[in-house]
This record gives sequence, structure tokens and C-alpha cells, in this order.
Amino acid sequence: MLVAIGVATGLATLFGGALALRFRDRSPLILGFSAGAVIGVALFDLTPAAIGLAAGVAPPTAILGVIGAGFCGYMVLERSLRALAQRYSGHLGPASLTLHSLFDGLGIGLAFQAAPAIGAVVAVAVLAHDVADGINTVTLSLAGGGGAGRARGWLVADAAAPLIGVAATRLVAVPVAPLGFAVGLFAGFFLYIGAAALAPRNEPTARPDVRSSLATAAGMAFIWLVVRLAPS
Repeated sequence: MLVAIGVATGLATLFGGALALRFRDRSPLILGFSAGAVIGVALFDLTPAAIGLAAGVAPPTAILGVIGAGFCGYMVLERSLRALAQRYSGHLGPASLTLHSLFDGLGIGLAFQAAPAIGAVVAVAVLAHDVADGINTVTLSLAGGGGAGRARGWLVADAAAPLIGVAATRLVAVPVAPLGFAVGLFAGFFLYIGAAALAPRNEPTARPDVRSSLATAAGMAFIWLVVRLAPS
């Protein structure tokens, strides 16, 4: 069952990435939606998950501090790499999303270790936003200056990551509380990616269009709705 769930998450990611590759000519709208989706995942999905995972170990204020550290750390890293070599910075966004997908798989596996019912809930939540993950992986790679070939490579890596994460939990039991800090770091990463990397690029330079800003709002609303509808 865990293998089937891991494969399903990968297929959902591939579907989202294929949509992004197919409609590259509408990149401002896709980038706008992706910016909102990335910010929405950070605010509505990762932040509550991090606080919940670290409950009893660290107060919410400490997790918010970790999120802030993730935002600043990613900003310094991304801008430093961009100053050294532009081509490397284009890998940071999709690499971060791929690592996030790996943690998705770890989260599914760990939840099933706790109880099958909890695992099913986590799996539904992961599947619900994996389509957006695929879109975000492709658009981040394209926004960083990479071509379709590099975007496809990162899409395949992102699709395989949840299955690898699920498999890893079958080999070793990982304490849940430290995972909350890692999820908090990724929330900070995603806040920077959405607000500072994707959102400024979603406006056409020749003719600013409010539609791309509305697409950002739609991306956030989509993730909020997904999280609200997911079983709790």
C-alpha cells in the first residue's frame, strides 16, 4: 500500500509538470499561480505541520523563528549563488521542491508507522498538492533560465522523491519532533521562493497585466481550499 501511495504521488507530480510544460506560452499566468501555490503551501500546509510535529518539544514561536531562519538562509544562498554563477541558482528552487517531496514521502511513511488512519490522512493531503508541486518544479526551473530538458529532469527527480522517502522509513524509524524543525525550514524556503523569486517574475515586462496577480491569489486560494478539504 505504501508503495502504491508513493507511486501515486509521483504520477500527480508528473501530471502537474506536464501541464506547465504544455502551456509554457502562458508562463506569466503559470508563474503567478505557482507563486501563490508555493506561498500557500508554506503558510497553510507546512507551517501548521511543523508546529504540530514539534509540539511538546518547542513552542510555536520557536518554529516561527526557524521559518524566519529558513527564509533568510535561502535568500543569502540563492543570491550568493546567483552572484557566482547564474546557471547554478536555477537549480535551487526545483532542488528545494524535490527535497520537500522527499519529506512528503518521509511524512507518509512515519504517519503509517504511528497509525494507518493517520497515514491515510497525510497521504490524502500530499496527493492533493502534488499536482501543484509538479507545476512549481517546472516553472521554477524555467524561471531560473533552464530549458525544457532541465525542467523535465527536475520533474522526474521530484516525482521519484516521495517514493524514496516512503522507502527510507521502512529501513529506519525517525523521531517525529526533529522533523518539525526541518519542515519549518522548508516553509521559510518556500516563502522566499514564492514572494521573492516567482512573484516578481510573473508580470509581463512589456505590458503589466493584473491577471498574473489574480493568478497568484488563485494559487494561494487553491492551496487553502485543498488544506481545508483534506481530512483532519
